[in-house]
Amino acid sequence: MAYWLFKSEPNTWSWQNQVDKGDAGEEWDGVRNYQARNFMRDMKVGDRGFFYHSLKEKSVVGIVEVIAEAHPDSTTDDERWECVDIKAIESVPNPVSLDMIKSDPRLADMVLVKNARLSVQPVTESEWKIVCEMGGL
Repeated sequence: MAYWLFKSEPNTWSWQNQVDKGDAGEEWDGVRNYQARNFMRDMKVGDRGFFYHSLKEKSVVGIVEVIAEAHPDSTTDDERWECVDIKAIESVPNPVSLDMIKSDPRLADMVLVKNARLSVQPVTESEWKIVCEMGGL
């Protein structure tokens, strides 16, 4: 299993929107960055990810699971863009802020710290465990 981070502006697509989709999940559509798209191409059903609220909140707020591997993004006719489908698994009891992540030296190499703008990014297993622990999981 691999681990990922999915960033979303809460006013566009929030954790609650994701939770409301239930087991049917939702396409992680609208990604127009080649590196982020390529990460989605690497994802497998069953991979887990952090759901991260960007903008003001800047926090890991939930855990999602990949339920469909990369396929054409339904929001465009441009065949270059693909996406995966994800479903909500559980909320993070204590949201983990970007400041908390940046202040933990064990997470200094996390992609979120080094390239905060990337909307879909990998997370190592050790980073996954640390952030889950910080969030009360």
